[in-house]
Amino acid sequence: MDVGEQEAVALTRWTIHGERLVDDTRRLRLSVASVELPDGVTFEQYVLRMPRAAMTVVLDDAQDNVLMIWRHRFVVDRWTWELPGGYVDPNEDPASTAAREVEEETGWRPRDIAPLTTFQPLTGTADFENLIYLARGADDTGKPADINETERVSWIPLSSVRDLISQGKIIGAAAQIGLLTVLAFR
Repeated sequence: MDVGEQEAVALTRWTIHGERLVDDTRRLRLSVASVELPDGVTFEQYVLRMPRAAMTVVLDDAQDNVLMIWRHRFVVDRWTWELPGGYVDPNEDPASTAAREVEEETGWRPRDIAPLTTFQPLTGTADFENLIYLARGADDTGKPADINETERVSWIPLSSVRDLISQGKIIGAAAQIGLLTVLAFR
């Protein structure tokens, strides 16, 4: 970044005068920040901070199908196809989280897991890093899927992903980003 770019960044950076805690739980820290914009306008902004989450795009050996779970999300009261995943426990390796969640939620053990991409879903309001992994191949453990997480586990053809998104059957940002990244770059 050259000097002109640094000056422009300094001119547009918001000033945070303080942050007060509203609630702090295992999965969410909610606070209110006192913010001043570059033009002098001040306001209060809710800030959400959540632990990292890790999910996995698991492709079959032919790389034609993706392992997904069908589940109900009560907050939006919708049934949706999702990638298996969950919160990264403190001091846990995120790749281990991703693999563990696949096995717990689907009954399949992923092979050859590697980072695919990361994203922040609500950059203006939340710090909630999502880590997406890619696994090529998986082995059936014979164990049932977690009844609290999964109604059904299926290998979904990658060729149907765009249609499922447009039909509103894949609504989660992580699933859409992971699947569209695989489709765009495989």
